[in-house]
Amino acid sequence: MLTVIRVHLPSDIPIVGCELTPYVLIQRPDMIVTNDDVPETAPLDGHFLRYRWYRVQSDKKVAVCSIHPSEQATLQCLGCVKAKIPITKSYHCTPKCFSDAWQHHRLLHDRAASAVNENGTEEEELFGRDNSSGSGAVNNNLSSSASSASLANVSAPLYPAAVTQRSGGETWIEVGRSKTQNLLREIVGYQADIVCLQEVQGDHYEDFFAPELDKHGYYGLYKRKTNEIFGGNTSTVDGCATFFRRDRFSHVKKYEVEFNKAAQSLTDAMIPTGQKKTALNRLVKDNVALIVVLEAKVSNQLVDNPGKRQLLCVANTHVHVHQDLKDVKLWQVHTLLKGLEKIAASADIPMLVCGDFNSVPGSAPHALLALGKVDQTHPDLAVDPLNILRPHNKLVHQLPLVSAYSSFGRTVGLGFEQHRRRVDSATNEPLFTNVTRDFIGTLDYIFYTADSLVVESLLELLDEESLRKDTALPSPEWSSDHIALLAEFRCCKNRSRR
Repeated sequence: MLTVIRVHLPSDIPIVGCELTPYVLIQRPDMIVTNDDVPETAPLDGHFLRYRWYRVQSDKKVAVCSIHPSEQATLQCLGCVKAKIPITKSYHCTPKCFSDAWQHHRLLHDRAASAVNENGTEEEELFGRDNSSGSGAVNNNLSSSASSASLANVSAPLYPAAVTQRSGGETWIEVGRSKTQNLLREIVGYQADIVCLQEVQGDHYEDFFAPELDKHGYYGLYKRKTNEIFGGNTSTVDGCATFFRRDRFSHVKKYEVEFNKAAQSLTDAMIPTGQKKTALNRLVKDNVALIVVLEAKVSNQLVDNPGKRQLLCVANTHVHVHQDLKDVKLWQVHTLLKGLEKIAASADIPMLVCGDFNSVPGSAPHALLALGKVDQTHPDLAVDPLNILRPHNKLVHQLPLVSAYSSFGRTVGLGFEQHRRRVDSATNEPLFTNVTRDFIGTLDYIFYTADSLVVESLLELLDEESLRKDTALPSPEWSSDHIALLAEFRCCKNRSRR
């Protein structure tokens, strides 16, 4: 996963942020060209292997589920049909699929209703059901005409049909012959000053990302996850990587946060001896955070006067994914924030906190980051078998953190209405940053210290229509299951911290 942060510093230095998960298209085993085809005297672009990347597509003429593209649809939302929502979005594979997706799916109905509401609609009749139940008008028997309609509404392929090959009821679409991944092209294309990535496999960092980004002027720092759970080849363990442009910044200091070590310290101090093994089994998840302090350069030179030095602290993390471990997620975020508070206490320094927090807007980790505290009645606090979150009033921090996309949602200006339609009205966070077969929602954020940084601009959010709805992410166009988040900031004089 990737986070890029673009910031305008006093010397007009840009920084940016984005969130991606690496994705490599597959090579057909029977189509890989060996090095025997490329003589040593004539390498192709410096390589002795040819690369042909393909995307597989089923040739079955059936309607497919809008949430699980590999599954055949058996249900259709008649509310979508009546509201003239694109028909491909109306299909679901099972009643549970439809019910689980309802919270997001209902937004399609709301948008369609609001678009025509001023002229009078049947909004109450169509969409006035109890939304919490996930119920709706559903057709359990897809007709052949409906199936044909769904195929007709599929967007045109990104690559010409001339480069496809058919094999065993599947169409293999050739999408590239370059060694370079789509993901690298996207990262470089943002021309960011700072790039933070998560879920970067150790050998991928060493063998690909570090050397390739070095060619584009970036210096990289890496923190691999601890290996207590995985127990396999350490080179295949993933971690967090932060890159910065060498002509914009120099590296001052690096802090590595290992949540496993914090878990050991916590259990030694708080957990009775007989319960320590159980506690460690719950808390030890190998997650890490990478904190980097950078110094800005002016005209590619460091500032000699210490009083005029411009420092920036960038935290890059990937919080544990399991949804049943709400206490662990919150504890990891709280631990990171306490570490950042120590840095803030030692130096007056702008901060950026970016990454995949695996926490939706309104969750306890999101509340702690965005509000500086967690309401003691928050339902997430009910999950605390080790009592590590007590007393609840300790779940606070003093950093003036604000979510970049949330803060920008409160402004007006060119493109604001389009932006507003792509954020949640309650939190102003994006409607989604992660799109997979089983989930669509927001897990990724760029937080900044609002007393020292101001959001200047953001990368435009994607809407569902801009994603290929015949597949989940990643896709040939978007090389991650997470969309990019980017924010541009400028430095300002520090105001009083909250």
